[in-house]
Amino acid sequence: MVVRPSYVLGGRAMEIVYTKNELALYMKEAVQASDDAPVLLDHFLNNAIEVDIDAVSDGETVVIGAIMQHIEQCGVHSGDSACSLPPYSLADDVQDEMREQVRKMARELGVIGLMNVQLAYQDGKIYVIEVNPRGSRTVPFVSKCIGTSLAKIAALCQTGKSLKEQGFTEEVIPDYYSVKEAVFPFNKFPAVDPILGPEMKSTGEVMGVGDTFAEAFAKAQEGSGAALPTSGTVFISVRDVDKPGSVIIAKELVDMGFVIVATQGTAKTLEAAGLKVKRVNKVNEGRPHIVDMIKNREIQLIVNTTEGKKATKDSASIRRSAESNHVYYTTTLAAGNALCMAIRFGQQPQVRRLQDLHERIRSR
Repeated sequence: MVVRPSYVLGGRAMEIVYTKNELALYMKEAVQASDDAPVLLDHFLNNAIEVDIDAVSDGETVVIGAIMQHIEQCGVHSGDSACSLPPYSLADDVQDEMREQVRKMARELGVIGLMNVQLAYQDGKIYVIEVNPRGSRTVPFVSKCIGTSLAKIAALCQTGKSLKEQGFTEEVIPDYYSVKEAVFPFNKFPAVDPILGPEMKSTGEVMGVGDTFAEAFAKAQEGSGAALPTSGTVFISVRDVDKPGSVIIAKELVDMGFVIVATQGTAKTLEAAGLKVKRVNKVNEGRPHIVDMIKNREIQLIVNTTEGKKATKDSASIRRSAESNHVYYTTTLAAGNALCMAIRFGQQPQVRRLQDLHERIRSR
């Protein structure tokens, strides 16, 4: 389940717990973070797709500003997750249902101005995570993508000027992709585990734009300071629930010329799928182990997912070593799949001026 104290910002002290013992330990931290405020418990949706939607309303008309699909699965703080505008894998009918739900909520709440909604999609169902009748951190990103200032439109709505009077009555959906990627300070804090979760850790963000999602994602990675590997050895070690999905990523990487190294459990799954895998020890299984390989510059890419306090703690040295040795790593399968798309795209991105892109929208 997802547990968090009330009245905190940035997901402070928010965690995903898997056992009663973890919940009991968490309660002590939550009290320290929020004194006597209530602690909220939610059922955790494993491997759900998270979506951010910004909308603007004049009290009667509601216009969707943008639908952004998070690249990391639900459970990573929205400020830390990369996201794509428009969505890169969410079906059109699902998006239409989300639009309608957001419009109904805005009218029912009597919103005048901006509203941000976070939704999750899993197994054909749409879940509401939270609704914020205010501007969100995504508004500047969306405004750059669509060439229209949502903050300005919302402010004029609050002065009594309708959306129709402002000429903003339809959602702007670009014919190109924009990807927002978070920037993290982990290189300045070498003792911190750089795993992503419900507590926000990023300190900034960058934006990549391309005709395809793959190009936009590749540019966003470069902008965030992460160099995408194009060859070499990839280390894969994932939690049990992610093992089937790791086969898809591994096959894609092998097809692009990468060599696979994995810990015993993951290696068995990959070998059963017909892939050639070199096995390597976990840190607690004796040397030489995976951290030794990272320090020796034998690993160029890491796909590592984990769950539970013990497993997360045991694998922290892998992520810290990757960070200190500038090895690209991802801690979710969804980001691993996006990474494969970006690597396959290649190293020939085009430069696109925002002014030209906005003119492209206006001329449609």
